[in-house]
Amino acid sequence: MAGSQWELPPELCCRPMAFVALTGLDVVYNAVHRAIWDAFCANRRADRVPISFKVLPGDHEYPKCRTKRTSYEWYIPKGILKTGWMNKHLNLVPALVVLFYELDWDDPQWKEKQSECATKVEIVRTSLQGRNTKVAVVLIQKKTPLPPGEDLVASERAAALCNACDLSGKSLFVLPHTDHLVGYIIRLENAFYEHAQTYYYTEIRRVKSHKEFLNKTTHQLLFVRHQFKIAFFSELKQDTQNALKYYRTAYSLVHELRAHETNMLEIKTMAGFINYKICRLCFQHNTPLDAIAQFRKHIDLCKKKIGSAELAFEHAAWMSKQFQSFGELFDEAIKLGLTAIQTQNPGFYYQQAACYSQDRKQQAQQLCQAGASYPSPEPFDTQSGGLDFYGQRPWRQGHQSIDPPDAEKEKAGILALQIKERDVPHSELIIALLSNAVAQFKKYKCPRMKSHLMVQMGEEYYHAKDYTKALKLLDYVMCDYRTERWWGLLTAILTTALRCAYLMASVKDYIIYCMELLGRASTLKEEQKSRIEKNLIKVLMNEVPDAEPECDSSSVSAARSLWSDHMSLAGSKELTIEVQDYIPFIQCKAKFQSPSFNVDQPIQLQVFLRADCPHPVSFNKLAVSLSNQEYNQWCVVESSDHRNMSLLPGKAKFYNFSFVAKTEDVGKKIEMTGVELMLGNEGRCVFVSWRGAGGDAASAHEALQAGRSSRRWGRCMEARQEPDWDSLSMQHSTMIISRVPKISVQLGHQPPALNNEMYCISITIQSQEQGMAKDVKLTAGLKPGQDANLSQTTHVTLDGSKVCDDAAPALLPDVPLGDLKPGEKLEKCVYVKCVSTGPRVFLFHVAYSIDITVEGRQIVCKCHKDETVTIETVVPFEVSVKFLSTKFEPLDRLVVDIPFLLMTDILSSSPWPLLLASSSLQLLAMTSNTPQLQSQLQEVVLQTGECASECFCLRCPPQTNSNSTVATGQYLISWRRQSSSADSPLIQTTVTLPHVILESVPLYIHAELPSFGRVRESLSVRYHIENRTALVQEVEMAVEPSDAFMFSGLKQVRLRILPGSEQQMLYNYYPLMAGYQTLPQLNISLPRCPTTNTHTLRRFLPQRIFVKPQGRQLDDASIAAA
Repeated sequence: MAGSQWELPPELCCRPMAFVALTGLDVVYNAVHRAIWDAFCANRRADRVPISFKVLPGDHEYPKCRTKRTSYEWYIPKGILKTGWMNKHLNLVPALVVLFYELDWDDPQWKEKQSECATKVEIVRTSLQGRNTKVAVVLIQKKTPLPPGEDLVASERAAALCNACDLSGKSLFVLPHTDHLVGYIIRLENAFYEHAQTYYYTEIRRVKSHKEFLNKTTHQLLFVRHQFKIAFFSELKQDTQNALKYYRTAYSLVHELRAHETNMLEIKTMAGFINYKICRLCFQHNTPLDAIAQFRKHIDLCKKKIGSAELAFEHAAWMSKQFQSFGELFDEAIKLGLTAIQTQNPGFYYQQAACYSQDRKQQAQQLCQAGASYPSPEPFDTQSGGLDFYGQRPWRQGHQSIDPPDAEKEKAGILALQIKERDVPHSELIIALLSNAVAQFKKYKCPRMKSHLMVQMGEEYYHAKDYTKALKLLDYVMCDYRTERWWGLLTAILTTALRCAYLMASVKDYIIYCMELLGRASTLKEEQKSRIEKNLIKVLMNEVPDAEPECDSSSVSAARSLWSDHMSLAGSKELTIEVQDYIPFIQCKAKFQSPSFNVDQPIQLQVFLRADCPHPVSFNKLAVSLSNQEYNQWCVVESSDHRNMSLLPGKAKFYNFSFVAKTEDVGKKIEMTGVELMLGNEGRCVFVSWRGAGGDAASAHEALQAGRSSRRWGRCMEARQEPDWDSLSMQHSTMIISRVPKISVQLGHQPPALNNEMYCISITIQSQEQGMAKDVKLTAGLKPGQDANLSQTTHVTLDGSKVCDDAAPALLPDVPLGDLKPGEKLEKCVYVKCVSTGPRVFLFHVAYSIDITVEGRQIVCKCHKDETVTIETVVPFEVSVKFLSTKFEPLDRLVVDIPFLLMTDILSSSPWPLLLASSSLQLLAMTSNTPQLQSQLQEVVLQTGECASECFCLRCPPQTNSNSTVATGQYLISWRRQSSSADSPLIQTTVTLPHVILESVPLYIHAELPSFGRVRESLSVRYHIENRTALVQEVEMAVEPSDAFMFSGLKQVRLRILPGSEQQMLYNYYPLMAGYQTLPQLNISLPRCPTTNTHTLRRFLPQRIFVKPQGRQLDDASIAAA
């Protein structure tokens, strides 16, 4: 039988939908009919009823209905389910036939058309004779009908048409061909769906009615058949819950059938069909666990129903198909929204299907003998051209007895099946299933399962003799097994890959796999490794290698021919193999002796080699490639003595290389880009190449393990003479640094620096070189890489005779200092001005060049030495400013044209003594109340924490503008460090004086009185009252009594003062007590200026006076006595 016999029939796999036949539609030539048909079929959304429509001619011949059986008493069924039954009810026998007819209610030829319509209905009924199929009529009309009951003519004619056609009123429909055609079509569909439901319900009842005629002795097959039909009709009716129930019953009945070799295939086939339906419906009902449970039960019940031992491969094929079908169902359910997990996904079912396909292949190889000839006549020929029942043999259809009817035909049929099985492409089937499984395991992130199945795919490609694809897959998974260190698995895969490479005569692949199978990761025995090494040597000598064991003999002879052709080809026979991602039989580790070398030192590197093969291996060249290719010529060794260029098994060997770096590479990194070893000579050259400093796919893990062991067993490792290979570290790069300078750079300064001063830093450079230091240059200033604001507030200069401006740079580059002889000393002063406070890092970079000799080569070395220093910048002093009245009382406001005092305090915060050279005021809105402003701080020295003060008497003249706040001006201080030289520039610090609030008073009053009084001696006090307004001011004055004074004068007076004029009041005070006494208070009020109160005016007057005690008159005797 054909290999496609195991495919499930499409009518089983599709979703059953009610079949409705449409007649009377000319969809080719009639545009209206075409539009109606498109509305039924095009763009069917999920919310429309599930109906399968088909346009048929009116006289279409439907399948004939067999005569109904009245009794099953003597009936012996020939099989379970006919092969055409499902297709018949899906596509041939409709549940409803709809006749479309163009007829309007007001048609003038109504009678004739009514009769014609009735005739067409009768023709349809005749072709459906014996079936319960419903018939309906749809009238295609041009006008939109009136609502029911309003059109009496339509009602009468509809009743007449129903009588003529023998239709019920529910089977006659009207379809107006208007703009709302799709809406009418959807309503028609719903009505058709109801008729179809009724039909399938009737069919279910009809099948159920047969049960009472059946007996369990001879009609076991019919029980299964009827339950399957009821379930299928329920699916057509879209009653999936009942369908599932009947399918489950049918499945139980199938396994109750008596099974023997002749009917085993039919039982398994029907069990597979019903299981498929059950699982599909379970997934559809979103109960995946029920589907999985049913499938497991199905496999448990059927896996031992092998049938004929001569056809055991058929059972494996059937089992494979069961797993594949369930995997497809599972995958389809996932696409519709089901969630799967790592441990339960379709990949496992595809994998199991592949396993059974592999079993099928093995059984076919055992059972299907190559020498047999195909039997004659053809055992598969049947009268109908196909099988009548699912799962039966063509040469004995309908036979249900235990023994076959014709032993010779049975033997010939089995032989034909075996011969056809030989032609089945088993490997293709297995690879397709494995590919599906790999895709699923990749989707659900199961990398090890994916790799395992890819190995099986590679092996199947190998058996199918598609060696290219086999190598591609095996090479892909070998990376994973190397990374995870599965050496046994890796060796098995490499062995298969080596066979593929040999049979393909792929020289490069063959050499690679030989190298890896000889390496330390290979678990092959020594004799196997020896054979592989001999083959590798043959290839290197351009000879044909021996065949690999277990290769197909026919393929070996073809491979030998290919190898001979390859070996005889002229041209280049050089191969480069990068082994960084493999584990070859030669290990390589390289390192620079130091992470950095001075330019005046030779650069040294070592290359360590070790062979893991069973026999010594020789090579002809070892070369190290560096990032600067000009050095490569110094890192090559070639065979001059054969003994020096061979590696003994398990013994490490090292090679030293040395070269001198170029001065232009100072500051650059030199890296090993690769190490190359040349195997072979005359026949074929193979360059084994390692990237970087060597190492392979297993080196990193081995180094890690070695590091752990050395920490754990450190003492034992120290006692070993020979270094452990795994503990050898690789150093793939080194830095070329400048020669160590032999000069001393010393800095002299007095921190901290003071804000805005010219801070002097002296640099002393002394040469300790043996030769002349040429072209000495100094770079001094702020070290780059600091806050950007610091570069704006730091200025460096070599000229200390004047204060530098803001244009001076923060860094002075390449200041030439000339040449330095051996032992010579040089001094240079750098001046730094720091405008802001805070720490700064200053760099002093001295560079020079010198001629030296390295390993006989004369080179010019550029040397440099850097010194950095962090200098804190602080404020030299703090200036505070106060405004006082002439009575030394603090003022928050100044009165126009009234003298006041400006007092400045300079507090030194410098750790070094400061010399204040001078100070001055730059006044803006103020004037001096004294003839000339002189500095009171000339040549004053301030120690740390000391304070210097100045006092100025000022007056604020009347302002032309109306601003109440005015700027005072600036206070200038010239200073320097006391320790600096006399010709050092003075630093001028400018302090902006605070703004003041001005106010004007209408009346100014001041008093004339002596500096002190004496008890009981008269004290004259004259008050001057001045009117500062343009108005006549009325002044009310009153003197308050005091316990310390008696006085004479007007105690209370009211007077007028003209604008700009002055009035004087004289009082004689008579002190009664000694000490500081409060003068009698003068109360003044201005009725015309109510805002000016007594307190405002009283602040201009003295409050107290010192009264001396009354003294005695001294005579000459008392003076002499004293």
